[in-house]
Amino acid sequence: MARGSSALARLRLGRDRRRTLYALAAAAMLFVLGEIVHPGFASLDSLEAVLTVASFVGLVAAGQTFVVLIGGIDLSVPWILNGAAILLVTSSLGQNERAPYAVALTLAMGAGVGMLNGLGVAFLDVPAVVITLAMNGIMEGLTLGLSGGLTCQACASYAPPIVQQAVHRQILGAPAELYLWLAVIIIVSFVLGRTRFGRHTYAIGNNLRASYLAGISVRFTTVMLYALSGLFSALAGILLVGFGGQASLGMGAPYLFQSIAAVVIGGVYILGGRGSYIGAAAGAASLTALVSVLLAMNMPDYGRSIIYGVVILVLLLLYGREESER
Repeated sequence: MARGSSALARLRLGRDRRRTLYALAAAAMLFVLGEIVHPGFASLDSLEAVLTVASFVGLVAAGQTFVVLIGGIDLSVPWILNGAAILLVTSSLGQNERAPYAVALTLAMGAGVGMLNGLGVAFLDVPAVVITLAMNGIMEGLTLGLSGGLTCQACASYAPPIVQQAVHRQILGAPAELYLWLAVIIIVSFVLGRTRFGRHTYAIGNNLRASYLAGISVRFTTVMLYALSGLFSALAGILLVGFGGQASLGMGAPYLFQSIAAVVIGGVYILGGRGSYIGAAAGAASLTALVSVLLAMNMPDYGRSIIYGVVILVLLLLYGREESER
């Protein structure tokens, strides 16, 4: 019996790793395809540009991974991210000396909104889809109302130079943003794979009732996971405004679909309990490479949307069939 359980554990581990390798292989093949249709696409400069864009998707996907692992989802990503970008510039006024306060305030806002999502899910039994979608609407209204539709005087401020340097600065020939993403990959993977909090997360995703009976603080863990999702959305907002210099309305809209797509492409089981952030990060790289190839092919917006949807649908069907055969 023990031998059979050990073999099954190895099979499961191998299956998760295979999904990560599939995502990485897909990214490599897309670069080859891009080089064919647009010579120079697979150059080091192009690879750096794709990974830099993928890092923003990957940061949001980190938070999305946490909640998807317990069978949840976070639809409040767009306006937490957008609100974070606006809050950073309006609270810092582009001044380095105000940057620490502005960054701390912005991250606290993201975590706080995420915590409200978690409280709704854990204590009020509101479905994650409902509470996070409602919170996205609330954040949109608050952001537009308090900023006057981004017409306030402070809204024209730039991100502090120190924040912009954190994104654009080159370290050993690579953008500092990529080192930050690498650090996030290491930390999140360690938390999920090597800590009690991570084990509790997987346990809740596999069987909520059994986790409760085993003494796991299901409600506390759920609230913390949604708080982390909000925190990572706010962090992505800070870095995005540092990358572009100024905040703009609608800058968070693309990251809802892309973060969910990255999680699915990376092999995280949409009903919870299985997957890893390394897979989601590989999914973010694959998705960004796909977008870049389609842009190189001059694919119109509607064509890209169709292809995104087909890719997600096919992967869900394949992974769903794989899970049913367990």
